[in-house]
Amino acid sequence: MSVFKKWFGGKKTEEEIKEEVHQLEQGLEKTKQGFFSRISKAVAGKSTVDIEFLDELEEILISSDVSLSTTIKIIDRLEARVAKDKYINTKDLMNTLYDEITLLLQENNTYDIEDYQIPGDKKPYVIMVVGVNGVGKTTTIGKLSYQLKKKGYHVLLGAADTFRAAAVDQLVIWSERVGVPIVKKEMGSDPASVAYDTINSAVANQADVVIIDTAGRLHNKVGLMDELTKIKRVMSKVVPDAPHEVLLVLDATTGQNALEQAKQFSAATQVTALAVTKLDGTAKGGVVLSIADEFKIPIKYIGLGEKMEQLQVFNRKAFVETLFN
Repeated sequence: MSVFKKWFGGKKTEEEIKEEVHQLEQGLEKTKQGFFSRISKAVAGKSTVDIEFLDELEEILISSDVSLSTTIKIIDRLEARVAKDKYINTKDLMNTLYDEITLLLQENNTYDIEDYQIPGDKKPYVIMVVGVNGVGKTTTIGKLSYQLKKKGYHVLLGAADTFRAAAVDQLVIWSERVGVPIVKKEMGSDPASVAYDTINSAVANQADVVIIDTAGRLHNKVGLMDELTKIKRVMSKVVPDAPHEVLLVLDATTGQNALEQAKQFSAATQVTALAVTKLDGTAKGGVVLSIADEFKIPIKYIGLGEKMEQLQVFNRKAFVETLFN
């Protein structure tokens, strides 16, 4: 436990850290079994890391949904390490792989935030949430609302995905479950008008955080850009620098499709943070490495289960430590 405690700056209790570590261990169990058990079998009986092993490691990484470009980067670094040190045995391999994966996350803007904190100079702090249907967008909004409310923030939700009645209904259920207010209109209403009314209500009621849901359709890039741009424009009429954060939700179980979605939404709007959901449901958690490597967008949250408490602030060191532990 002490190896994890040092990464939380002493701001969390032993019980809080223990619960987060437990969530990580459970949520990443399938990835650990699928990825690291195969690596262990690959190194069994070997006395040194050779080309044959590196080829096998490359196949293991790709089958864990680490993209080809990210896999090549990791393999190239390991090869450089072997060439530099002349001899690297299998005992050292895991430490080297650990270092390279940690460095990969560190290099690509995936930061460590210690807790659910909102900048004190932004009130209300406006988060616009984007992502396709089915990735866990509404659930992520509900979990994030719960975590922020638990920290003492006054949270307001805006149901701007007016193209699906189910989307509004699901967000209403989460607002009631968490106990936070919501602004909504009938199906088919202009999404921008919902966002505008939500921001006005937040200002009038001195809300700390506003979370705006948006449509989860992967329509053409021009239509997507126009819609998101309009929502951002009307919000900025009330709060000039809104939204302060554009959070893209991606489903880890979709593997390489998650990378394609990230490309689409990054082209349509300025995504500033990522939430990667359903890590507990896949053995292909390696997609997290590819997302961080290819898009240079910070991973802020990870989803590790369906329960309200099972959204976690992403801590790259704790994440890698859990995989290798």
